[in-house]
Amino acid sequence: MILRPEDFTHQTIQVNDLRMHLVSEGAEDAPLIVLLHGFPEFWYSWRHQIKPLAAAGYRVVAVDQRGYNLTDKHGPYDIFTLSDDIAGLIHALGYQKVAAVIGHDWGGVVTWTFGARHADMLEKLIVCNVPHISAGIAAFSRLYLPQIMKSWYMFFFQLPSLPERLIAANDYKLFADVIQEQTKGAVTDAEIAYFKQAWAQPGALFASVSWYRALFQSTSKIAQTDMNVYVPSLLIWGDQDSALTATTAEWSRRYVQDFTLRAVQGVSHWVEQEAPEIVTRYILDFLSEAR
Repeated sequence: MILRPEDFTHQTIQVNDLRMHLVSEGAEDAPLIVLLHGFPEFWYSWRHQIKPLAAAGYRVVAVDQRGYNLTDKHGPYDIFTLSDDIAGLIHALGYQKVAAVIGHDWGGVVTWTFGARHADMLEKLIVCNVPHISAGIAAFSRLYLPQIMKSWYMFFFQLPSLPERLIAANDYKLFADVIQEQTKGAVTDAEIAYFKQAWAQPGALFASVSWYRALFQSTSKIAQTDMNVYVPSLLIWGDQDSALTATTAEWSRRYVQDFTLRAVQGVSHWVEQEAPEIVTRYILDFLSEAR
């Protein structure tokens, strides 16, 4: 059965300088879980996890991050601002501390950054298919060629305008094909149609690519900042990731004090969409563990 956006409860709230769109499930006084999507996605990437996590007793909030889908589209788009958005969101929802922040891809980068900068606000941290930000930067600084070669598109995204035009061509065929082919059809045509609606929001493509541009502009600041994470952290890794190497996942151990790595065999970068039951189980198991 296809989960539709209208199957969820939608809300828009003010978060600092941002009008942020989100969906939520679960009792408003339950422990909070915040779900952060990656590129080129939106809150809907977590459609398979939202209701099961709420059924397990959590208040679950999946957001459109800064610049995406129905959230405001203005910068800055550096990871420090993006992580502060999540701190502001948590406070706007009436919480001082959350059970977990969970992120995939770019949402995982924001989650790692949040864990380093706002450790007092969360109990646990879960990331899907993106290494700790310092491990990713180390791959470039050490000229780790397997990762540099996989990251070719990050350099392409530094060009003005051309990436957005290529992405939008032929009704977003490039992104649609990548997601469907890599997930082996787990993401259906009907679901891709919802992604296309999000990509077509005015300013969304420019904003999402701007995250990559802002990253390149802020690498020196990141390198000079203590990004170590001390809260219990789980990294879920689809081992057929075409954009990120498993080596960088292992390198994440150097920057995370309490670190667990769980591989999902034969699954792509889009792990929470391709293997939703496994990802949900890993999340719930980790949340229930005493640490």
